[in-house]
Order: sequence, then C-alpha cells, then structure tokens
Amino acid sequence: MPCRVAHLTSVHLPTDTRIFHKQCKTLARAGYDVTLIAPHAAGDVERDGVKVKAVKPSCSRTERFTNTIRSVYFAALEVNASIYHFHDPELIPVGVLLKMHGKRVIYDVHEDYTGGMEVRQWIPKSMRGATALALNFYERLLARSCDRIVAATPIIANKFWPDRTRVVCNFPLKDELRAPESIPYDQREPVVAFVGALGDARGVRQMIEAAHIVSRQTPVKLMLGGPPLASGARASFEAKNQDGLVEFLGFLSRPEIADLFARARIGIMTPLATRNAYNALPTKLFEYMSAALPIITSDFPLYREIFGSVKCGLFVDPESPEAIAEAILWLLRHPADAAQMGRNGERVIADKYNWEHEADTLLATYAELQSLNSIRLQ
Repeated sequence: MPCRVAHLTSVHLPTDTRIFHKQCKTLARAGYDVTLIAPHAAGDVERDGVKVKAVKPSCSRTERFTNTIRSVYFAALEVNASIYHFHDPELIPVGVLLKMHGKRVIYDVHEDYTGGMEVRQWIPKSMRGATALALNFYERLLARSCDRIVAATPIIANKFWPDRTRVVCNFPLKDELRAPESIPYDQREPVVAFVGALGDARGVRQMIEAAHIVSRQTPVKLMLGGPPLASGARASFEAKNQDGLVEFLGFLSRPEIADLFARARIGIMTPLATRNAYNALPTKLFEYMSAALPIITSDFPLYREIFGSVKCGLFVDPESPEAIAEAILWLLRHPADAAQMGRNGERVIADKYNWEHEADTLLATYAELQSLNSIRLQ
C-alpha cells in the first residue's frame, strides 16, 4: 500500500508551482498517495495524481490566522497521512499537534520570513524589528519538533539544525516554460517581461520609470504579470500609464507565462535591497533563463556569484531607473549578444539549476522518514 502523505498550506493556491507542480506531482509520480490541503473555493478536485482537499478561503488575515488554520488542521486529521509537509510558518502549531498524534512532520521554509518583516506593509514600521525577533524565536522553538526542515536556499538552511535540514531549491522544471511556438529571438518585439508580486519591494516603480526613459529613445513595452493590484495601487498605476507603455496582465497560468516568455526580449527582476532579497535565490530569474531570455537584475553579491560567471544578463542598481533603462537599451540594441546571454542561461538551467536535480533530494528526504517509521514499527 502506498505511503500516504499530505501537504498543507493556509496561504498558497492549490496550483502553487513549488508545492503542487514540483513537490506534490514529483511524489505522486514516485508512487506516494498525495493529498494537498489548501484554500480552494471550487472544492475538492484531483489533478495529475494529486488529491486536492479544499478548505474555505479566508476573507481577511484575521480569518486566515483563525478559521483557515483550524480548518487545515482538522482536514489533516481526516486524511490520516503518515507524513505531513506544511508550507507556512503560521502552520507550525499544526505541525506540533500532528507530531503529538505520532506523525512525521516536515516544515518547508520558502523564504527568510524574519527578514521579510521589514517590507510587510500591514505591520507598523515601529513594530517590524520586534515582530521579526518574535517570529524568529517562535519559528526556531516550535520547528524543533519537526522531523525535517526543507529549506528553499542554503542561506535559509543555515538558520536550522544541520542533522535534520535538507536544501531543496526552487529551480524551474527544465522545459516547462519553453513554448513550442517560440518566436525567433531577432524577430521579437521589444518586450520586457516581469512576472511576480507587484509590490514596491520588487522595484516595480523603478521598472516603470525605466521603461518611460527607454521609450524616449526606442520603442519598448513593459509587460507585468502577477496577482491583481489593490484598487488604490491600480489607480496610481493607470495614472502613470496614459501612453500604454506598460501592460498589466494580471495573474498568469504557467502556459500563459510560457507564451509571454516566447515573445519577450528581456526578463527583468530588480528587487530593492532588503534582507530577504539578499538571501533569496530568485526563482523568476531562473525561469527567465530556462526560456532562454537574457536577464536584468539587482547588483547583489549573491546574484553576482550565481549569475555573473554564466554571462546571462546585466546587473543594475535597483534604486536607479536610469541604470535599469541603460541596461534595457543595451540589450535591445545588441540583439545578437542578448540572444547569446539567453542561450548561456538556458544551458546552465539544463545542466545544473533545474527541479529534476532537486527532486532527488526531496525523494531521499521522504525515504528517510519512511525508514524511521519502519524502525518505530519493529
């Protein structure tokens, strides 16, 4: 009988790339009986061998921290899995309770949550430092009860205990974002693509200003894909975009992202200098590279270390629209060099920075926990 496992989230969509498309589908293909418990208004479904068990989506942060977490916990008990793998720090108490029921538990740390406190708009600035310290204490104290910590980057892994921590990076699937009808690079329109959260910390305002600077010298289109903007932010965005230079695409499915990349000339991600950005392995940059797009990104030490030797793009001061504009202009005016940068990035994804390599670590982690269960039953 296959080992039953459950992934838990109170925050992410049931189609989340790391959780569903990479981890859950990998486990299902390896023969595990996989259930994903997640907020989903459309109810229970089954996709690609993964059973999605829905909980009611929350309408507010308060409701999420109360009703949604409670619903996730009771749904987890109902599934009665052998291994539970949860993806949000707010679910650590759920993990502790599941351990009390004799279950094996994995905490998947997607980002440096304590570092991320400095850009959380819903926390008053005067309280962000204290909130970060409290979260760090809470995370380390309660995470001790987990059998394994799965960290999305080596820097995140350094916060936890080496004997039980495994690094499973969020690298792209090799061919997922290569559209079959990709337009030859030298025939593409001057489209600069960004996909991700459209917040100030991501440097979106500087990107928009840079696009307007570029447009004074050559045609350009900045296409932004991401979750819908709040009404106030959307109004501000539209007021600055009377010329239609920037196009907001809204949330994009994975095939829609592939289609965007297939007609873009540049992939851009220029986050501002926050602790979280410094410590992150920026998934979107790897995804641009997998689609053979040259990249423009922030000139941070970690980014230079990873991408500099690959020669797959340009580094800029993320606070400077002028610097970003200069990089866009250079790539648009040197299409042969830009295309070569794209090929360089695509090659290193195929050889090294891909999910297929990370899947082996994930499966080995689950095999370790199954072995511990077998020893306990003897």
